Amino acid sequence: MSHVAYQVKAYGVKDEEGSEKAQMKDGFTVRAVEIIRSIPYGKVTTYGMIAAGAGNPRGARQVARILHSCSEKYGLPWHRVVNRNGGISARSSMGYVYQRSLLAEEGVLIGADGNILFAEFLWRPEEKG
Repeated sequence: MSHVAYQVKAYGVKDEEGSEKAQMKDGFTVRAVEIIRSIPYGKVTTYGMIAAGAGNPRGARQVARILHSCSEKYGLPWHRVVNRNGGISARSSMGYVYQRSLLAEEGVLIGADGNILFAEFLWRPEEKG
């Protein structure tokens, strides 16, 4: 399957010759979305690990932008992405509580310090060089 055909199948977008323009034009975004979709149920990973796996070890903020703009549209498991300390980065208290409840439903435990127990729940995507 060609890369463009894979994008169409996986993300519901068409190439530039189709009736819709590809919505994820940059390779980093496509790779980051693939990684986010790959996070297993009951596991978490970090913004930085996703960025490194997608080819930009310094792109954690880009991953946050992708999650903000693409999670609903592409059905991404945004709640499985946490900060480098294992903390929930939701800005609002409602967002924090919601993310925490989604993780709890998957059996992800949060320690007394408010951070996810990485020894048990961290998933590491492969890094792309």
